[in-house]
Amino acid sequence: MYYIYAASDATGTTAERVLRAALTQFETSQVSITRYGGVRSPEKISEIVHEATQSDGFIVHTFVSEELRRIILKEGRVHNVATIDLMGPLLARLSELLATPPRAEPGLFNPFDASYMQRIEAIDFSVRHDDGRNFHELDWAEIVLVGVSRTSKTPLSIYLANRGWKVANVPIALGVEPPKELFGLPRRRVVGLIVRVERLSDLRKARAAHIGTQAHGYADLDYVRKEMEYAYQVFERRKDWPLVDVTTKSIEESAVEVVALLGRSMDELERSP
Repeated sequence: MYYIYAASDATGTTAERVLRAALTQFETSQVSITRYGGVRSPEKISEIVHEATQSDGFIVHTFVSEELRRIILKEGRVHNVATIDLMGPLLARLSELLATPPRAEPGLFNPFDASYMQRIEAIDFSVRHDDGRNFHELDWAEIVLVGVSRTSKTPLSIYLANRGWKVANVPIALGVEPPKELFGLPRRRVVGLIVRVERLSDLRKARAAHIGTQAHGYADLDYVRKEMEYAYQVFERRKDWPLVDVTTKSIEESAVEVVALLGRSMDELERSP
């Protein structure tokens, strides 16, 4: 067993993640990683170095404090323990580039900030409002996508949710009346998704083959054409709903167009409350 220690004056998460990322390049499971966060004193550094000495291990660290980096380097040399500084060289180069010294305050980086929590909330909302579920809460959505089956409603919803938007999507099925709540939504809230019937028929056949079922009328060209005609009838009831043709677009391209058509900008996708 090989022993490696990840140390930091913050949480130590970054040091551990970089270490684990590097380890994926090696076919071995014989590595033990011990993380030490909140290391702020010479005494604690001495303890870690002593433990590494006993186990014949080495230390990876992300100290932002120049003093702590100096101490662990010295302690490692005294006790013949290798110490790998992941933060110091980068801070030095950035200090040169920006012509200003680093703040040297541990714990400033927080991956779980307000924008992160907003994305988590948006994803949860979009999952709960996928495929017409909880349609009585449609007015809570920031974006509502409407279209027949296989028009990328769900992947597009999740993509936008990952960027912070609360998205709901509502399916259109031949002869089925959409929920009345959909038609009561304000302007610049709903986008209709369309696709060429030949492409849609192919997509449905591929989907049926993938899950091992018979497509029957679902993928039949005549049925698909009728369903798309019905979708256009639905869209006509709210002429202010813009339409996005997803026939040849990637999810990313469709997302950009959806946001633009609703009078928003891609920059807003990275917004924070």
